[in-house]
Amino acid sequence: MDSINAAMSAQPGYGFFATIFIGLLAGWIAERITSSNHGILTNMLVGVAGSFLGSRLAELLDIPIFGFVRTLVAAIAGAVIVIVVWNAFRKPVA
Repeated sequence: MDSINAAMSAQPGYGFFATIFIGLLAGWIAERITSSNHGILTNMLVGVAGSFLGSRLAELLDIPIFGFVRTLVAAIAGAVIVIVVWNAFRKPVA
């Protein structure tokens, strides 16, 4: 059990404010990539949701995510997916 606790405490992670910052930055970059127009709060929410989605996709694809840059790239990829899916559901069917 001690080895599990040691491994858990050695895992790199970000605190609340770093997560918000990465989410905001990822949401803003994803907004630019998809040519969307959102406010700062929506960018932050999309970025945080994208960060979660991007990290899960990377985990499924066996891609290691560590460090600021890789975390940001995963968050941007996830945020772009979130925006594309959101826009697909939002558009009316003809």
